[in-house]
Order: sequence, then C-alpha cells, then structure tokens
Amino acid sequence: MKDWQSWAALVIFIGTYALIISEKVHRVAAALGGAGLMLAIGATDDVSAFYHQDRGIDWNVIFLLMGMMVIVGVLKKTGMFEYLAIWAVKRARAKPFRVIVMLVVITAVASALLDNVTTVLLLAPVTLLVCERLALPVAPFLIAEVLAANIGGTATLVGDPPNIIIASRAGLTFNDFLVHLAPLSAFLIVVLIGLCRFLFRSSFAYDETRAEEVMALEEREAIRDPRLLWQGLGVLALVVAGFVLHPVLHYEPSIVALLGAGLLVAVSAVETGEVLAEVEWPTLAFFAGLFTMVGALIDTGVIGTVSAALANTIGDHALGGAMLMLSASAVLSGIVDNIPYVATMAPITGDLVAATGGDDGEVLWWALAIGAGLGGNATAIGASANVVVLGIAERNRTPISFWHFTRYGLVVTAITVALAAVYVWLRYFALA
Repeated sequence: MKDWQSWAALVIFIGTYALIISEKVHRVAAALGGAGLMLAIGATDDVSAFYHQDRGIDWNVIFLLMGMMVIVGVLKKTGMFEYLAIWAVKRARAKPFRVIVMLVVITAVASALLDNVTTVLLLAPVTLLVCERLALPVAPFLIAEVLAANIGGTATLVGDPPNIIIASRAGLTFNDFLVHLAPLSAFLIVVLIGLCRFLFRSSFAYDETRAEEVMALEEREAIRDPRLLWQGLGVLALVVAGFVLHPVLHYEPSIVALLGAGLLVAVSAVETGEVLAEVEWPTLAFFAGLFTMVGALIDTGVIGTVSAALANTIGDHALGGAMLMLSASAVLSGIVDNIPYVATMAPITGDLVAATGGDDGEVLWWALAIGAGLGGNATAIGASANVVVLGIAERNRTPISFWHFTRYGLVVTAITVALAAVYVWLRYFALA
C-alpha cells in the first residue's frame, strides 16, 4: 500500500461501508456509488471488474441467485409456500419457539445439501407466511434462519462458496468436509437454538386465537395450481441433484440454476414478465457493486497486504497459526464478503500449509473454512445469504436494518467462533 490509489480505495470502501451502516443512503445506491468511484480513480478497471475470475464481479453468484429467484418466483404462484407454512405451524402446534426450532433445523440441513443462498431463497417466503399467520414479528425468525444457513453451510463442500474455493486449492473432498466440519456445525446449530431462546425471547408470544385458526386450516387447500406445482418440484429436484452431483458433473451451481430456470419457464405456462418481476434486482445490483469494490481492494493490494501480514504473523506455529487464522478470518469475513477474502487468502494458506507440513499444516485449511463461514454471520453484509434475506424482507415491507441484524449476528458469531476455537484445539492438538 504505497501508492495513492491504495489509500483512496481504502477510504472509499470505509466510506461506503459507513453509509451502509448508517442507512442514510440505501445500501444499493451506496454500493454502486462506491463501485463507480473505484472505477473513476482507476483502482480497478472494466477488465478486472467484469471479466477477472478472482478480482471482478462473481457472475457465478449473480446468476445462481437469478436462476433460483426465477424458480422460487414460479413456485410462489402454486401456493406451495402457503402449504408449507401451514404444515410447519401445525407440526409445531403453533408454538412460536417450536416454529423457530423447526425452521433453524430445516434451514441448516438444507444449507448443507444445497447452499446457504439457495436455501434462504426457498425458505424465506415460508417464514414470512408463518409469521403472518401467527401475528409474529418477522425479523427474529428471518435472522435466526440466515444464521442457521451460514452455520449449516459450513458443514459441507457445497454448502458455502468459500468451501468450494478451499477444496479446489487444497485438494479436499466432499467427505473430508463432512468428517472435519459437519460435527462442529451440528453442535453449533444446537447452540444457536439455545441462543434463539434467549435472544428472541420477547418474540415468542402465543396468540391462542391465531393458533386455533391455523390449526383448523387444511394445507392442501392452499395449492392453487397442482400441475404447475409438480412441474416446479420436478425442475427443483433436478436442480438439487445437479448441485449435489457437482463433483461428478462439474457443472457450476450457477449453470445448474440457469438451466433449471430456463426449463421451468419453457415447460410451464407462466408469463415470463411476471416471473422476472419476482427477481430481486436491487439485491443483484448490490452484489455487483460490492464485488467491484472488494475487487478494487485486491487490485490495489489492500487485501493482499492484510493477508501477507497475517501470514508473517503466523509463521510456522501450527496452534497459534490456526487460532489466528480462525479469528482473523471471522473478523475479516464479517467486513469483506467471504468469497473474495477466501480467494485471496487461499494461496497464502497453501504456502503456510506447505511450510508447516503434515496434519499440523492442514488444520489451517479448516481454520480458514470455519472462520470464513461463521464470520459471515457477524454483520448484515457479511455473507451472501444475509444480503438476500434483507432484500426479501424489504420487498415484503418488513425491512431489517443493518444494526438490527448485526446486534444479533455479532453475539452469535462471537460465541460460535469461541466454541469453534475450542473444537479446533481439542480435535487437532489436544486429542490428536
């Protein structure tokens, strides 16, 4: 960071982040404005922003979101989400805490099998309807859901995009992630349920009249278009299979989602314009701006400087390095999107692993994955799933502010990262 562009890029990023936090300017306007300034000062250019695989807009994320938004938009027309909402409430006996436990568990499992962004896209509409039926505040349930999505996504190779980057660089398999991270993820979901009981205790008011009304409903009556429902579920099943079979088929999740969206629109009788109207275009624009700004920080060497300083501090001390990698990754992933952070940190981690050698070195990969995955819960823009849920909430006139999300996210992140540090110490050092 010796030239003026590096410092200017850092000032622009911090200023944009401050605007997003203050909410004096809409986060989309702030992100696009910050991206524009980065381009204007030459911190990045069109080639890096639009075409570079590591330093530009992550089109795989953008098109994955768009494809799944189209599929969800079609499914909304069938009444499927109303059906699931009534079914979930009845199984939970309309008790608010039981509902949040059910949503947390379902979200965590689905995020491990799909990915956290796809999961919240599918489950957020159900959550909104559940809260509407029971006259419950929406924010606690959506926040708990997205926290569960990020924790659950940490468990597998396909659950969180940074894990795919780590697996590719480190030569790790789907089963490696299951063995090393799934036990931790399962334990942290139990911890999250306990935290939800405490953090959102004022949101579990039981409305007996509402509960009786919902319990009297017949969920099958919510289905408005059975044929379209079966078409949508069939395509969704193919998409899920494509996600799970990624190690075999080698199709990126974005390609699978776009193929599924195109197939569903083609075989169904829905109006294309109506479906595209369901896409969260402001959310996609926000991601584009955020990716461009972070790419500029990479281009100007800001992120590289931070990562190199971290690497120099770690040296060849395995335990201290793992703890520092875990904590630093959690902090930085809460500020900078964890995808470009991991993309930048992965080669440095690879060098550290090679220098340390053996199993002591490999723990650094797991520390990086855990820190990036759990750290995404810290702030409202720490992970892609967070931004998507905030966009859905705003679209449904139940906006969740930056600080509303972050004051819960910080607590959950601090506790889960601390417990993860204990897990890393026990598994890879004390009991190894």
